[in-house]
Amino acid sequence: MIKDYMAIFNLAENETDIRSLTTNRSIASVPIASRFRVVDFMLSNVVNAGITNVGVFSKSNSRSLVDHIGDGKPWDLSRKNDGLFLFNHGIMEMINYDSKILKNNMEYLYRSKSENVILTSSYMICNMDLSEAVKAHEASGCDVTVVYTESNNAHVDFQNCYTICVDEETNRVTGRGKNLGFDEKANVCMEIFLMKKSLLINLIYKNARVQSARSFYSALFDEFNNGSITMNAYKFGGYVSCINSISAYYRANMDMLKMEVSTELFRSQRPVYTKIKDEPPTIYVKGCQVSNSLIADGCIIKGTVKNSVIGRFVEVEEGAVVENCIILQNIKIKANAKLHNVIVDKNVTISENTELRGNENFPLVIEKKNLL
Repeated sequence: MIKDYMAIFNLAENETDIRSLTTNRSIASVPIASRFRVVDFMLSNVVNAGITNVGVFSKSNSRSLVDHIGDGKPWDLSRKNDGLFLFNHGIMEMINYDSKILKNNMEYLYRSKSENVILTSSYMICNMDLSEAVKAHEASGCDVTVVYTESNNAHVDFQNCYTICVDEETNRVTGRGKNLGFDEKANVCMEIFLMKKSLLINLIYKNARVQSARSFYSALFDEFNNGSITMNAYKFGGYVSCINSISAYYRANMDMLKMEVSTELFRSQRPVYTKIKDEPPTIYVKGCQVSNSLIADGCIIKGTVKNSVIGRFVEVEEGAVVENCIILQNIKIKANAKLHNVIVDKNVTISENTELRGNENFPLVIEKKNLL
């Protein structure tokens, strides 16, 4: 278990390519794997490592996130000492809002008794033992350790993510870049950084004095580029996906239908925690056909569901076919409707005899219907 570490979630995540799912929510609170949210995976990694002081620095559009994480009770973070702290400010239009929000809440850092920090984003889906990264960081003697994954499919996955160059003999970072999809192989930065709290505070103040707009992660890498800090690299060898686009979101959900991925993410000694909802079990009506799918509680399945991820309170009527789809909660799919490679957001009704079809690379997205 990790001692003397706090965790900070920096939710300054690029939502440009996933905007149809984040109009009214942050990436962190997007539903995934039928009953989880994106933030659940990294938040569970932090808690499973024994960290009990967690700060979440969020954009102003975070009603869904606040509703989901609440006081942190599902993650055992509802505490008198330490616990979960949510910082939510209306400066989301600023390009470098994460630098501003960190600076505006320095009191949180000063009050914490922890001497070290794990700074992370929410949208990297993985199940990892952070204590191993801490051991590597402390043994390296470097100012900062960055966690990365080696991708052999970088021309498809991890688009627009930071990449790093690593000296294989010393595990030192020698350079950084961005994945623009030209190379198949890349060392993808997982946006998990380990450092002293005092260093983080110095970097925040130093970045605040710079007038040009830049994100905090860019500022951190700039400090590395000019030689002000040394950076160690820790390689994570397990399953990783980054939820930063519609296609990436679709692929991650489909990956979870694979036994090897599902086993690694959900059946390890490190459980994935989420907000508990007490719903009735799903009803499978005689004559329905279901194969290779994740289906949450509270559903009524009368039709056909294949290779799909189904959220809570979804009704699939007789004759309806749902194949290779992601269906979020509170959806009605009427009789004889046909859906293939479709993502349906919350509170939508699909009419009878409707046929909707996307493909694996460009799934069709039906956006959320707001209830008045």
